Amino acid sequence: MSEYIDQDQTGASVGIVEKQFFTFAAPPGRLKLEGGASIGPLTIAYETCGTLNKDKNNVILVLHALSGDSHMAGYYDPKDTKPGWWDIMVGPGKGIDTDKYFVICSNIIGSCSGSTGPASINPETSKTYGTHFPLITIGDMVETQKALIDHLEIKSLLSMIGGSIGGMQVLEWCVRYPDMVKSAIPLATTTQHSALAIAFNEVARQAIMADPNWNDGHYYSGKKPDMGLTIARMIGHITYLSDESMRLKFGRKLQNRSALSFEFGAEFQVESYLQHQGNKFIERFDANSFLYITKAADYFDLARQYGSGSLVKAFSKCKSKFLVVSYTSDWLYPTYQSKEMVKAMKKNNLDVSFCEIDAQWGHDAFLLPSDRLDNLIKGFLRSASHET
Repeated sequence: MSEYIDQDQTGASVGIVEKQFFTFAAPPGRLKLEGGASIGPLTIAYETCGTLNKDKNNVILVLHALSGDSHMAGYYDPKDTKPGWWDIMVGPGKGIDTDKYFVICSNIIGSCSGSTGPASINPETSKTYGTHFPLITIGDMVETQKALIDHLEIKSLLSMIGGSIGGMQVLEWCVRYPDMVKSAIPLATTTQHSALAIAFNEVARQAIMADPNWNDGHYYSGKKPDMGLTIARMIGHITYLSDESMRLKFGRKLQNRSALSFEFGAEFQVESYLQHQGNKFIERFDANSFLYITKAADYFDLARQYGSGSLVKAFSKCKSKFLVVSYTSDWLYPTYQSKEMVKAMKKNNLDVSFCEIDAQWGHDAFLLPSDRLDNLIKGFLRSASHET
């Protein structure tokens, strides 16, 4: 992977950005979903950074994970204390250099940060969809992103980058629209969920649905299932970490006490940390969106969908140049799953590079500062840009 190393490590903020919206699929031209239902109109929230060049061939699409949104970098307001979720990677001189590239990030359908989802108003009833919102797939997410790209009159994408569920969208794009995607970087992701990943998602969903306030998903006019969503987030957050990171960060240290209290409560620091993460999550995320997005991730199966069970066949129509990245401590989507996709890509004679990054922070490592990942992405994009 040394061919993609770039030692230039400058970087600054993109500054003030704006959340934009695109609405399409108004009746009678509703979007047909993979599950058979149709829906419309649909609104997609998105953000752009950088400048689109005259030939429109410097476009990079960033795809977010489960609880992410379109706000990838910069600030909405000068008074904001926290930038976009991938500000460490997107900006002038950074891994995704906005001095060179026009970068787009949209909020996925089914989410709750501006794009149409369960918390949106159903125009047919003038009430929130709740669980009347149809089940969606990763493919449906990609279809709405394709509609946005068409709206922006962009014919091809220099590259697309995403981690976790965002990585699933990257793979879906490459298989579904092979002529549009010149290069792709799937990070810490998989072509299908393992039984373990599905099991954790199901336990988290059951925590939400067992909350008495869930009300079959129609809770928007009353109390929300905050306790269920808090527990769901705590369960999910455990899978994003690693044994080593939790040992180094928390160990068996007590929280604000010198001895055991012999009472039920958050005595250990790790307990307090998980409760804090869960309580923060309910302030910004919708419980139904959590149900819909995790279900879409569980449904994702590239080999079944496009290869009749063969991953090699699924990648047979791909034309993209790939950089696949995994992490040593990621036990949610372990490295062997990345190697399986790399093997299937190579059997189709695709241009594939692979890197397993040594990191102790688990699945969430792709969201944390990393000179290694920054350099890999910067060099890969430079190579893809030169080839284009």
